[in-house]
Amino acid sequence: MTDHVILLHGLWMRGFALSMLHRRLIEAGFRVHRFDYLSVAATQQRILDRLQARMRSLEQEADAVHLVGHSLGGLLALRACLDGELPPGRIVCLGSPLKGSAAARGFAAWGRGGEVLLGHNRELLQQGFERWDGPREVGMIAGRMPLGLGAMLGHLAGEHDGTVAVEETRLDGLAAHCVVEANHTGLLFSAEVAQRVARFLHQGRFEADSPT
Repeated sequence: MTDHVILLHGLWMRGFALSMLHRRLIEAGFRVHRFDYLSVAATQQRILDRLQARMRSLEQEADAVHLVGHSLGGLLALRACLDGELPPGRIVCLGSPLKGSAAARGFAAWGRGGEVLLGHNRELLQQGFERWDGPREVGMIAGRMPLGLGAMLGHLAGEHDGTVAVEETRLDGLAAHCVVEANHTGLLFSAEVAQRVARFLHQGRFEADSPT
């Protein structure tokens, strides 16, 4: 028995974008699975049903089934873990606008075309959550390298990763939060991020143990 990790990509992405993080988490000792979904075309309920079924399918061979979600993937991970009986585990979000996305609201302001680009999860992206009261510990890794299209669309305030503002990631109820030097997509390729993800999944914190 070992800990399993399910990786969820973000909006307009597919599972191959998670390849580097996948490899690094395997090297950290996890069994890793990529959850591919149609981020625009699929309904939210369809995605959640498939994700919960995948989590339950691993229960007999895993001590824990963790979720790691990038951007929209983090929002969906939290949403999935509010419902039903699921195996134990933690969640790490990478640059997820858990309090709602100004960039998504910028897209929606384009009218019907913007709504189509955001797909069935546009309300979740735009509004996020009021707080986290779910059963799992959730950690957030936000970026503050301001390179990305979202900055032009969403008028992002304060530190941001080019798509999501750091403030949009600071949801009440999180177990841990940290900020790294990466832009939104770069969170998936950072060795530091992968190390922090592994540490939180094992220990429920991002900080390394202090030297004795």
